[in-house]
Amino acid sequence: MLVREPDILRPSGTRRTLGRPPRGDGLGHERSARFEELYAAHLGHVTGYVRRRTGDPDDAADVISETFLVAWRRLDDVPPGEEARFYLYGVARRTLANLHRGQRRRRDLTARIGRRLAADLAAAPAPEPDRPEIGAAFRALPDADRDLLGLASWEGLDNGQIASVLGVSRNAVRIRLHRARRRFARELERRGIARAPAAKPERPAPETPVPSRKVGSA
Repeated sequence: MLVREPDILRPSGTRRTLGRPPRGDGLGHERSARFEELYAAHLGHVTGYVRRRTGDPDDAADVISETFLVAWRRLDDVPPGEEARFYLYGVARRTLANLHRGQRRRRDLTARIGRRLAADLAAAPAPEPDRPEIGAAFRALPDADRDLLGLASWEGLDNGQIASVLGVSRNAVRIRLHRARRRFARELERRGIARAPAAKPERPAPETPVPSRKVGSA
């Protein structure tokens, strides 16, 4: 059965735009209704996930649209309930990875051309956040570490939910997250950002012995 592509995923110019969820018609009514429900329930989650990982609004719109396009085409694979959000995070994560690979290739090509045409010109430095050393420490981490820490901190997911997004076991997430946090802490310390000292557990007071009473004593 052929079902038309949702209106929100139709291209406008060279980029897809987000708009109204699809309306069902004919044999595709049930499918369209399910997609519309999925879109309404999780657009905000996916938008937040993507916008925190790319600074370009146009790139973000492309990734969000592509994420829901994949969900539309593979609607039967989308799990029900809250698991749908983690499925969409996984799709968005892979779409972002493809975007970043393409951007890296374009940057490499631009750099090669730039070196040939204007070796004496340097790229303008990117603006730094209010705490540049923290941003620098985070950017110094491997992509996998940044992804894990973002899922835990920005999205507020627990280990089981992160495992659903990444398609790995809960134990693997626990180990990777521990290592990512340790590497981030080392990066912060290397940049002179002191961590708050861990609170030492209080030692319990010794129990006061209760004097024994002899049987028959008054």
